[in-house]
Amino acid sequence: MPEPNELLRAARERTPSRIAPGEQMTRAELADAVCAWLWETTETKYELDGHYIAKLERGAVRWPGAAYRSGLRHVLNVADDLELGFVPPGGPGVTDPEPGISSVIDLEDDLVRTGDESVAQLALAEESNVGELTVEQLHADLLRITQNYLRTPTRPLYQRALAIRDRAFRLLTGRQSPHQSRGLYDAAGWALSLLGWIAVDLGRPDIAENHTRTAWACAEAADQDDLRAWVRATQHTIAFWQDDFDQAATYAADGLRYAVGSSTLFLTSAVAVDLARSGRHAEAREALMIAKRTTVRTDGPERGGPFLCTPERAEGIWSDVHLTLGEAELTLAHADHAIAAFEASPHLLRNFGSERMVRLQQAKAHLHLDELDGANDAVFVVLNTPVEYRVRPLVHRISEVAALTRMSKHATDPKARALHDAIRVFTRHPASRATVSK
Repeated sequence: MPEPNELLRAARERTPSRIAPGEQMTRAELADAVCAWLWETTETKYELDGHYIAKLERGAVRWPGAAYRSGLRHVLNVADDLELGFVPPGGPGVTDPEPGISSVIDLEDDLVRTGDESVAQLALAEESNVGELTVEQLHADLLRITQNYLRTPTRPLYQRALAIRDRAFRLLTGRQSPHQSRGLYDAAGWALSLLGWIAVDLGRPDIAENHTRTAWACAEAADQDDLRAWVRATQHTIAFWQDDFDQAATYAADGLRYAVGSSTLFLTSAVAVDLARSGRHAEAREALMIAKRTTVRTDGPERGGPFLCTPERAEGIWSDVHLTLGEAELTLAHADHAIAAFEASPHLLRNFGSERMVRLQQAKAHLHLDELDGANDAVFVVLNTPVEYRVRPLVHRISEVAALTRMSKHATDPKARALHDAIRVFTRHPASRATVSK
């Protein structure tokens, strides 16, 4: 007889009913709320009902699908699966992909194909064609995708971004006003930029380059500086994760010519880290001073997700600069401050992807300072990351922590060996081989 899942039941019972304010949420209400949120964020209909919730609470099902876990975390306002009593097969830290479930590995062919298609669209993007469309709907869809990136399963968001790209180009072959044409190019450019971010996160920066070349052509056709700035930011990120730091710095510096809003903060910070990684330490220090003095204009809307740089996201980048410069104390100070800001953010606005990367900066700084317990505490939080959000940059960064652990004076400490082993298990299941939908 399976043990009951008391954590899930308690989370449901302390959540007010959405039908009768002040009362506890029933199982059926919880199921309806999860299905409604999944429909809103993925436009996919799910069949979750009160009977399945009962199975979860009885412990008959210990590890529901990725989509259901995402929806339950959102509706019940918790940060990770363990708070709901969900344990992957084999126990915490062992997250084998669920049998019979679609996986991101299926995206490999799609990634290659869509990258080639984006190159094929380049000639069209550089022309001034016309079409008829309510552009606002495309941008509303894009806003929803970016705000849910790394919050909901990747596959539906990837497919919706791809659909927006294709629809915008298809409509551009028709007739419409020049203003509407620019709006279509703008929508296509943002969709392409998002496809670039997804390709980087799934370990294919080469395909991301295809998307962003056409995204830049769209930004030129739309004459939109904010899009230009974030395309350059995406190209910086692509080059950065290929260790081409000189090219990354070139992209970031060029993007600053167009930056408005939080892209200014991201790009000034990016220039600093690129210069530091390139070994140009004096220039990096100067660029870092500029980044820390940068203020963000808030007179325009921000898209969210990868296209929003909050102060805590920027401070995480600064911590990387200081670590590269050999300043572990300053690295830790900035990382600690950034994590406190992330944790103080409202749950729905919290950027968990950037937060995980900063926690690993914390761990690296602790290891440089010979503080094994501090490193353990920082990494432990990241080890609870759901499999579908273990993007390649995160796997790369946590592997750096493992390497530092092996080289530290604590290498033979049982705690260090346990940390290294836990990271090894974590990296066996990156998001490119993990489930991203029900």
